[in-house]
Amino acid sequence: MLANHDAQATVAVKSLEKARPFYEGVLGLKPVAGGEPTVQGYKAGGATVLVYESQFAGTNQATSITWALGDGFDAAIAALRAQGARFETYDMPDAKIVDGVHEFGDMKVVWFKDPDGNILSCGNYKG
Repeated sequence: MLANHDAQATVAVKSLEKARPFYEGVLGLKPVAGGEPTVQGYKAGGATVLVYESQFAGTNQATSITWALGDGFDAAIAALRAQGARFETYDMPDAKIVDGVHEFGDMKVVWFKDPDGNILSCGNYKG
């Protein structure tokens, strides 16, 4: 029933006005026209990230959005660092952490948070 339809990542924030600089500036996402005062869609490749205001913003303790960057991983991570993203480190079995990047053999992954504490991720795998 849903297999032929695109899904959207959905992220709750306390204030869309305060979240915009992060999603547009740090992440470089482009707003989709027609946003509401408390809801904004952003283009992310062929997908849409929906950011909306909620009193429950930042309460998810798991990853909200993941970007599969493939060969563009290193360049994207450098750009995120230059924009001030701070990478989280987690104690995970078999992970080697190098400068905030978790390495699992050939796979590399970073996690970072938006201003409301939502956990976002990027990996060097292909989507």
